[in-house]
Amino acid sequence: MNHILDNPIYHSLCTGHRTIAKGTDEANYYPHNIAPFAGLKDSSLANLDKLSEASDTDRTFVIFTPKAYEIPSHWKLINQINMFQMVYEHPLAPTGDDVDFEDLGESNVKEMLDLVELTQPGPFRSHTITLGNYTGVFSAKKLVAMAGHRFNPTPYVEISAVCTHPNYLGKGYAYELLCEQIKRILATAQIPFLHVRDDNVAAVKLYQKLGFVIRTHMIAYVVRREV
Repeated sequence: MNHILDNPIYHSLCTGHRTIAKGTDEANYYPHNIAPFAGLKDSSLANLDKLSEASDTDRTFVIFTPKAYEIPSHWKLINQINMFQMVYEHPLAPTGDDVDFEDLGESNVKEMLDLVELTQPGPFRSHTITLGNYTGVFSAKKLVAMAGHRFNPTPYVEISAVCTHPNYLGKGYAYELLCEQIKRILATAQIPFLHVRDDNVAAVKLYQKLGFVIRTHMIAYVVRREV
């Protein structure tokens, strides 16, 4: 039997995020203004066409799979991202120094979009914040670091959008924000996990320092149906 995290997007949209899911039983996806992610029931190419039938033909999607496969010619492969999927398997959150952070809301979205555009931690859109628990660090009233939640394949919650302005690296902001995210997830009796590019050595080391372990490799395919 496959692990729920082998197909995190699909199971997120069937469980924790089922109330916002679009699509069908074979292929589901997030609303466009929240995220470009889509889940395929059996994580195979057979359901790609089901995704096309269930959505607008001009949409670009990101799909995750633990096993590589060849994207068919009637889909355009825009990008392939090789990642580690990492899980936090400890009962308690790590501890660190106190850093002043703030919960982020709708009034912060413009700054969040600007920070994501600068640092490129992954997709973030105008309503991504509705996925919850975004926290940030401000300096001189400017947002300089943030993190939040994304997929929720119950009982797992993904930490995402972890980023720091280049001028503020080395201050421990990401570590402290991650500690807070882990603490919040554990408080709901759920399990933290995340995805990170497998060539991002510094980030992988940070996550391992916090207590995350590599569960598996994961591939993200960015695709669009060719009409």
